[in-house]
Amino acid sequence: MSAFERYAPMLQDYIYAHGWTELRRVQEEAAKILFDTDDHLLICSSTASGKTEAAFFPIISDLIENPPDTVGVLYVAPLKSLINDQFDRLTELLDNCMIPVFHWHGDVSQSHKTKLLKDPKGILQITPESLESMLINRPNDLPRLFGDLRYIVIDEVHALMGSDRGRQILCQLTRLDRVTVCHPRRVGLSATIGDKEAAARWLGAGSEIPVRFTESDEERPTWRLGVEHFFIQNGKISDQTGGTLAVDSRTGEVEKPFDPAETKSETVPFDPGFEYAYRVTKNKACLLFSNSREETEQITAALRQLAESKNEPDRFLIHHGNLSAALREETEMRLKNVEDEKYTACATVTLELGVDIGRLERVIQMDAPNSVSAFLQRMGRSGRRGAPPEMMMILREEEPLPGAPLPQIMPWRLLQAIAVIQLYLEEKFIEGPQTKPMPMSLLFQETLSVLCASGELTPGQLAGRVLTLPPFTAIEKEDYKTLLRFMLENDYIERTEEGGLIVGLEGEKLTSSFKFYASFKDSEDFTVRWGSDEIGTISSSPPPGERFALAGHVWEVEETDVRRRLIYVHPVKGRMEISWPGDYGEIHTKILLRMRQVLTEDTDYPYLKPQARERLAAARAIARNTGLATRPVLHLGGFSYCFFPWLGTRPFRTLRRLLARYAAPLGISNVEYEGCYQISFKMQGTGEDELVRKLLKLIERDGGIDRYELVSPSETPCADKYDELLPPSLLRKAYAVDRLDPDAVYERLLEFAGNQENG
Repeated sequence: MSAFERYAPMLQDYIYAHGWTELRRVQEEAAKILFDTDDHLLICSSTASGKTEAAFFPIISDLIENPPDTVGVLYVAPLKSLINDQFDRLTELLDNCMIPVFHWHGDVSQSHKTKLLKDPKGILQITPESLESMLINRPNDLPRLFGDLRYIVIDEVHALMGSDRGRQILCQLTRLDRVTVCHPRRVGLSATIGDKEAAARWLGAGSEIPVRFTESDEERPTWRLGVEHFFIQNGKISDQTGGTLAVDSRTGEVEKPFDPAETKSETVPFDPGFEYAYRVTKNKACLLFSNSREETEQITAALRQLAESKNEPDRFLIHHGNLSAALREETEMRLKNVEDEKYTACATVTLELGVDIGRLERVIQMDAPNSVSAFLQRMGRSGRRGAPPEMMMILREEEPLPGAPLPQIMPWRLLQAIAVIQLYLEEKFIEGPQTKPMPMSLLFQETLSVLCASGELTPGQLAGRVLTLPPFTAIEKEDYKTLLRFMLENDYIERTEEGGLIVGLEGEKLTSSFKFYASFKDSEDFTVRWGSDEIGTISSSPPPGERFALAGHVWEVEETDVRRRLIYVHPVKGRMEISWPGDYGEIHTKILLRMRQVLTEDTDYPYLKPQARERLAAARAIARNTGLATRPVLHLGGFSYCFFPWLGTRPFRTLRRLLARYAAPLGISNVEYEGCYQISFKMQGTGEDELVRKLLKLIERDGGIDRYELVSPSETPCADKYDELLPPSLLRKAYAVDRLDPDAVYERLLEFAGNQENG
């Protein structure tokens, strides 16, 4: 029987009603595995290829044929917007059957949640944070809610599996298994999996059930892609069209020139990159991605100001995690109604994942994406309903001053953009998950969470429950004892008269707040209000009369209520900067190596627009004339030198620490760096051609690179949510294990030394 014939009749009717003429390969594959085996399943297929239907059609058919006595399906997703979108889709799909759909996160009303608690049935869609809250606050109710749970669907697996949030989910699934003893099947969904085997191991962690994955690859053959470069300045932009080229994503070859018939606009005194973004989004439904909330606010304000200067309507929306739920939902709804009006939504990762927001015609990427995975996710947001995906990437760079040092005159972000694109075109490369054997912040959190849910436990019982959770299998028992002693000393836990452990006074302060449930940092934000409208949150409290940017507008502070953490504002014209705490993730070494190749090869990348092509030619000329791409260390004049190691985040960080450790024998001082691109320093007594060999001799003298020696005994490296509450000795050890990569550094140094001997 075909998958269609095995679907429930109401699903067959749904397919007919929507005019589907056939199922896609991934849907056939998923149906066969879900119907014919009891295994977990990882569904890997391109964006908009029908992964959600591939998972839910067989699952719903099973629920209809064999109704569970409790919640039958638990759907876990990383974003509220994704849950809201899937809730609407599933509600429509299940409108005529007896399977209810519930969603549960911080923006959902209590009355909706109460319906589920009174009669736990059907499908529950939930964030990891809300699931953590359930495990802590409703431990005795879990069997009634999930005692007959059949399936756990985890969406956007790639965005979770390398993070503490993904590790938290694995803890939750294992704890749920122990409480309910029903061992539900797991179904993971993702469009950008680089290593399927690694993803399958993640999905099945803590479970003895085998994991299968779909084999089909339904990646569209053609992209429409363009990359343009601008220097940041307040000048006039030359009159150009915003065209892209049709590029075969399997071969990288140009199929034919593509002219989107952009209307040429009059020149306007404005930042040329923003002006260009304004024109390439005109009369189109677009998503404009930035790499941070700050950049998103900046570009939104600039585009709105441009519209005002041209006496044109404001067609720009904004979406990021610090905006109020109402503003985010408004953006999502307007994007879905693209037939009514063509909007451009400026967004961060909050719209990168699989929210179905209608037929978007073009994606704009401001600056280079930090990973191949992010590039593919964002590219895939356009081109649905049969059209090819289309992206225009816009790189903006401060124009180097005359006489600027060598590192400052290279277009690093342009090189990175090209490297990201080429890695996928040439190798289909996508980053795998980052390993983290010692997630100490999460260990602290789960220790308190398990104690909250269980009540009193002996130290042995607590260790047995926590250290057997999948993320903590590499934690040494002595390290856990050190953590528990520290938690006892600081009242996060306390010992009872019987010798058991319970949550202490300081621990209760943490666990009593809803912010405890998240594994990621959550700053003590202030809520911004304009009259009765909630605008969003910011991390600091400006005094009355000060101005700041939020939601693409500028606000002036009228009054601040520090105790209630409220800021009352009114809108004013202009543009302002704003910043939030946070980091931008890690960059893979393959991206840096491909950047070096970009500089040394003569390839003409067809997607580059004229100014990008011109900037690349200038960079290649600089590289040829200086040896930047072929020699690791360059003399910049006087005692100034620069090291170009072409290493990703972890090994680059390791090399910086290695140079600091051997600074005295190498004669190095004043070490500075930019991203993962280069390390600048002063050096006396060692020549540029001697540095690598001298460094290798020092390493060999000491018996190799000792990662623990690279972390100073006086350091307390805090990066994750609860690091500031942990023993400094464990933080140093975890930093050395999780954030350094000595092997990659040693291999690169040997490569450089070999090249010097042969050259």
